[in-house]
Amino acid sequence: MARIVLSTFGSLGDLHPYLALGCALRSRGHEVTLASHGTYRARVEASGLAFAPVRPDLEAFGDLDTAMRAAMHPTRGSVVVLRDLVLPHLRDSAADLWAATEGADLLVDHALAFASPLVAERRGIPRVSTVLQPLTTFPTHTGAVFPGFPSALLQWLGPWAWRAFWATGRAVMHPWFTELRALRHEWGLATAQGHPLIDQASHDLHLVLFSRVLMPPQPDWSSVTVQTGFPWYDRGEAGEGMPQALTHWLDAGEPPIVFTLGSSAVFTADRFYDHAAAAARTLGRRAVLLTGIEDRNPVAGVPDLAVATTSDAIVRVPYAPHSEVMPRACAVVHQGGIGTTAQALRAGRPTLVVPFSHDQPDNAMRVTRLGVGRTLARPRVSTAAFVRELGALLADPAVAARAREVADVVRHESGADGAADAIERLLAARRAR
Repeated sequence: MARIVLSTFGSLGDLHPYLALGCALRSRGHEVTLASHGTYRARVEASGLAFAPVRPDLEAFGDLDTAMRAAMHPTRGSVVVLRDLVLPHLRDSAADLWAATEGADLLVDHALAFASPLVAERRGIPRVSTVLQPLTTFPTHTGAVFPGFPSALLQWLGPWAWRAFWATGRAVMHPWFTELRALRHEWGLATAQGHPLIDQASHDLHLVLFSRVLMPPQPDWSSVTVQTGFPWYDRGEAGEGMPQALTHWLDAGEPPIVFTLGSSAVFTADRFYDHAAAAARTLGRRAVLLTGIEDRNPVAGVPDLAVATTSDAIVRVPYAPHSEVMPRACAVVHQGGIGTTAQALRAGRPTLVVPFSHDQPDNAMRVTRLGVGRTLARPRVSTAAFVRELGALLADPAVAARAREVADVVRHESGADGAADAIERLLAARRAR
């Protein structure tokens, strides 16, 4: 059996897939360590995996609400994440990951774990790269929606235009990675070919951890690419499932509309949940508002689950696993983060996507293309807009039928087990050599 380290950065949507993969590998007898922000220690250890802290921790970002609002800016959010939240801590991340990989046989990394290729190369161990969403494959054949850019023009022009666009991105971002290149030199490593983000795919194994329904295998993917589908994990911090009080509330009435903004956009909700509650009342529907922990996003007239009764038509819930609450909904409204999108597709319910930033507009476009939902631009969020869009969704049997068809495909993909299979094939091939 092998000692395997999984390295990831970001929100719960960036953590959960690696928890799922880590659990799959551990069940096969491998020794697995998940290396990430120190804030995630309790979640990781609750899953049964070993944990190694890798800076930056979330406290390094200062006031978290301010940092998250900047990180979720509709056009500059991705730049903020790279330039202000990840790359300034590169040397600390590299030192921590170096310590975490002592004695490791293999390193699996997230697209933002920029120190990982250096650590794997210096240690002489194979590296498995991963992507969680279509946008981070930097597609040329399917097109994409890129925040703050008129992507429709490139969709019309075709693959050559997208190649030029990503080439421009390489040039623009090149100066941001000066410290990474300096660290490679200090560690005695050869100059890397390609861009640390756009060309980050490993030559050993590259795992595409999203469903083919969003984007099937592409002609320009390398021969070592394996697409498995979504890995599933969404337990609470202590490993808990859906609150019993929510189960009782759901049992007491008709399926509700579930409104959620994941674990990042929830910091910048503004009046999203106020409009959600008002729209549910107008439509005469029950609703669950997943508003975030630490008493975030209170809504006037909507009781918290802890004090609600089964007669309350709308309840506010800090956290509930999407895998348990979404299948019990009549419709789901969410921000389009890849983890939330995956769970909504798996639930098989009509979906309204309100994208905020990063890959969310691209994910929203793909959900709409699939015929399982609609997209509402964030600046257009209002009670009237929610009523209009949700009314159309709930009245369309074709959307409901298509959502069930897509869910059946998603549920039968190999996910974490398929990724673990690919990793074990790589390890076996290395041993044979």
